[in-house]
Amino acid sequence: MFLVDSHCHLNFKDFSHDIEEVIERARLSGVQVMQTICTKMSEFEEIYAIAASHEDIYCSVGVHPHEAGEGAMVTVEELVEAASRPKVIGLGETGLDYYYEHSPREAQKESFRRHIEASRRTGLPVIIHTREAEEDTLQILTEEMRRGRFKGLIHCFTSSQELAEKCIELGFYISLSGILTFKKATDIQQAAVSLPINRLLVETDAPYLAPTPHRGTRNEPSFTIFTNRFLSSLKGINEEECARITSENFFTLFDKVSPPQEWKKRAVA
Repeated sequence: MFLVDSHCHLNFKDFSHDIEEVIERARLSGVQVMQTICTKMSEFEEIYAIAASHEDIYCSVGVHPHEAGEGAMVTVEELVEAASRPKVIGLGETGLDYYYEHSPREAQKESFRRHIEASRRTGLPVIIHTREAEEDTLQILTEEMRRGRFKGLIHCFTSSQELAEKCIELGFYISLSGILTFKKATDIQQAAVSLPINRLLVETDAPYLAPTPHRGTRNEPSFTIFTNRFLSSLKGINEEECARITSENFFTLFDKVSPPQEWKKRAVA
């Protein structure tokens, strides 16, 4: 099994006492590549240090919509400069969150657009968080795409099938988290069935949203296997094939990452 956890938060305090053990458990479970995600520029150096010290870990740079109204807003130039580092492969997570409204909506929108512009300039995909903000998210993505193409994905998908389909039409990917395995997540499960598998990724969003059978505990990258297993059952394919396809999708989207030789061998086989 070769899996990719496309979105986790290894710098969070939940992992401060056992991060190396968490990383090793991920490897033993088949997770051979991890992307640890930036949510605050003040934490970027810490996040980058984790990626730089592990061959199989990469990171993003960006500002979560919850943090968009805090202090001076990140500039496009700051994002572009940070994105030039070797282990930075994505921009975000950024986007819109109208559920908690921790930041003013206009600040969220402006920050979102700046990440998109940085994506255009660098060629790196933008990692999009959207909650209770589908209309504005789609409007910004559509408007910005008219100004110039860029790559991206909707992470931790919990939105409508309509949004997913429209984002795929724009060329984006959809990333599924442990929420997919929840008993009441029937809308997400139905969307996953209908969406093309060549546009799907898997993630943990660890330490949050542990999948069944670990729901309610601290999530970690090794649990990617359970989301992959559930997705494979929905798609009617075996786990190894599902892992191969979602990993291939990751390397296609995050093309700054060179696939490990072991993955290339398995992909050919």
